[in-house]
Amino acid sequence: MNLVQHAMLNGVSLSSIRTFEAAARHGTFRAAASELNLSPSAVSHAIVKLERDLGTPLFDRSARTIRLTGDGEILMRHVSAAFEELRRGVESVSARRSRLLRLHSAPSFAAQILSPRLPTFLAAHPGLEVRLAASTEYARFTDGEFDADIVYGKPVGEHLTVEPLGEELVTPLCSPEVAEGIRVPSDLLQRILIRSDNKRLRWPDWFVANGLAAPSTQAMSFDRSFLAIAAAADGLGVALESTRLAQREILAGKLVAPLAGRTRDLRYVGHYLCYPKSGSQRRLVGAFAEWLREELNAPAPFIDDTDEFVSSHG
Repeated sequence: MNLVQHAMLNGVSLSSIRTFEAAARHGTFRAAASELNLSPSAVSHAIVKLERDLGTPLFDRSARTIRLTGDGEILMRHVSAAFEELRRGVESVSARRSRLLRLHSAPSFAAQILSPRLPTFLAAHPGLEVRLAASTEYARFTDGEFDADIVYGKPVGEHLTVEPLGEELVTPLCSPEVAEGIRVPSDLLQRILIRSDNKRLRWPDWFVANGLAAPSTQAMSFDRSFLAIAAAADGLGVALESTRLAQREILAGKLVAPLAGRTRDLRYVGHYLCYPKSGSQRRLVGAFAEWLREELNAPAPFIDDTDEFVSSHG
């Protein structure tokens, strides 16, 4: 296959596709020309040739603006996806990748713990770039998109290194104002109990641990712990949450544990760091793992060492 064939796709040159992508992204031929170091006239001619080759108009043109046609929007979706795949491929073999750490994390851990602390990690590793994505799905390391994942619940995989990130304490948390009327566990029955739907430990677990029957319903629920924590800090009600996840709000005085030392709290290992045993970024992942262990080493607020209850959930 010769160079001309390499640079063509069904008779369409890749350079014209690149010109189209830039014009569609910027919304003007002039801005695309500036990015590509071309003249606006050259960009316009390239787009006209592409439209002729494809047999369909890609832009609606007016005196001052351009707008994608329906066919242009379809092509742009595919071109954008293809360019993103190309970027990942180039990144995976480039020298720059040696200074890029691609992390995936459970959303609440990312929002409450990881993001606020990342500046200290970056300060300790000048020139390092961190890319962070968050979702409830586990990262698929087979596609090479991520180097490490912080997951909620222990993952399973023969080719993974899995590190537990320490025990977390789960206790009722609320604003100082709401806490004023809470002296004993039964006082919670008169309050709005905020539920985190995806938590492994929930209000029924806590009530059972304290010898009480759980109420049949909760007045408010969220699908992420960081949303439940924010709602409790805003005075909506009482959340049953990890003091590790809520540490910033606790230290800022926005949340308190009204029953600390007077009830049985729940303890469990909730989060794990996992990464491929043979990953190409093992050195960077190792540095990140060491830093994360040090960051999480400090005890979370309100841990009572006399409390020996450990949840059967983990």
